[in-house]
Amino acid sequence: MATNPTGTLTPPLFTGENYHVWAIKMKTYLQAHCLWKVVEDDAEPASLKDDAIINQLKMYEEDISKKPRALSCLDATISDSIFSRIMNLRNPKQVWDKLKEEFKGDERIKMVKVLNLRKQFETLKMAEAEIIKENAPKLLDTVNKIRLLGEDFEDRRVVEKMLVSLHARFEAKISVIEETCNLKTLSVAELLGKL
Repeated sequence: MATNPTGTLTPPLFTGENYHVWAIKMKTYLQAHCLWKVVEDDAEPASLKDDAIINQLKMYEEDISKKPRALSCLDATISDSIFSRIMNLRNPKQVWDKLKEEFKGDERIKMVKVLNLRKQFETLKMAEAEIIKENAPKLLDTVNKIRLLGEDFEDRRVVEKMLVSLHARFEAKISVIEETCNLKTLSVAELLGKL
């Protein structure tokens, strides 16, 4: 999400690529505008009583407007080529679910992707001429892709992998880090700072 010149957040545009990233950003955007609950739950506002006071009327009007506003936000963040697939849906939850179904993929495909990424993670090794600033982003990119697919991936595991995949010329630094730090609580950022 970016900010425009007035300082307000602009919603992320979805073009059909990187659904997982878009979904996280869009959910945050809708939460910031108090609209996520109508997308998630699809709940209708409680009916208004005949003896409602002005504040209750205002709250009811606010609640009634949430679904159209959420739908408007979703419509505005979808490219024209994808919008044509959901334009007949006039409910924000239906739009969200349709996009999720079409672009997230089913569980079997997700598991295959996760397995391939884990294999890639396990086989990553630092080349002899490579520096940490070149190696760490490759490793972290793989970890972030796994996390985007909904898999839990602890920092501790990433720290261990970074330490064992470093080139032999880092042996002295690795020994110092192992002796002076608790590897169970050491974050990736702290490790990179020490290296």
